[in-house]
Amino acid sequence: MPEQSDRRRQLGAFLRTRRERLTPDDVGLPRTGRRRTPGLRREELALLAGMSATWYTYLEQGRDIRASEQVLNALAQALRLDAHERDHLFRLAGHGPTTPGPDEPEPLTPEAAAVPHLLQPNPAYVIAGNYDVLSHNQATEDLFERLVTDSGRPPNFVRWTFLEPAARAVLLDWEPEARGLLARLRTLSSRHPGDPCYTRLVEELHDGSPHVRSWWPRYDVQPRHSGRKRLCHPRNGPTEYAYTAFHLAEHPEQTLVVYTADG
Repeated sequence: MPEQSDRRRQLGAFLRTRRERLTPDDVGLPRTGRRRTPGLRREELALLAGMSATWYTYLEQGRDIRASEQVLNALAQALRLDAHERDHLFRLAGHGPTTPGPDEPEPLTPEAAAVPHLLQPNPAYVIAGNYDVLSHNQATEDLFERLVTDSGRPPNFVRWTFLEPAARAVLLDWEPEARGLLARLRTLSSRHPGDPCYTRLVEELHDGSPHVRSWWPRYDVQPRHSGRKRLCHPRNGPTEYAYTAFHLAEHPEQTLVVYTADG
């Protein structure tokens, strides 16, 4: 079909341009004499991706072959593709868009990561769709006791709310806050069926919280929104906060949340 043929040609051109922007130094390969063309050679990229040079050449030439998701993941890693390039690769190869793997942090631009620090002393943070905290300022750590630990994995507001005892002292209206948070996680997780970033979190919550085991089957859903919360600040005591949520243009499921204390 003409459409499939055109997509294969686009896939080959995309792979070639991404291969040509890399140098042996970029990927830890030794330099081997003078190069007539820029970037990595096809056989070098094939070696990095764990495939035969002939098969990769056919793929780049737009031959009628189909790459598996495993092969595409290997190519994406070897080519140092970012999240958008990775999705584009999968679409050109006839697969749906991919999501970050179970051990890949959701990408956050340096400019977006810097915003919470600019908003100090107001508590501010950027969260992913699964409520991983991608960036936060010191005021966030001060207000949400034990949200940030040395566990080696990103802080997560849902995990903190249900599995960290300190959360009940901070969230003065714990049950309605927890119910709403779980409903919002349900809404977002339904958009990513099978995504380990969500499934592993939901399993962990079920294992550790009887409230999650009771509430999750009710299938409550709720969008992210702005509002008000009563929180217990470690120095100021019970305080009512207004919080505002802003969705990032590049990644709509990433949300900047900013708190302002009344008075």
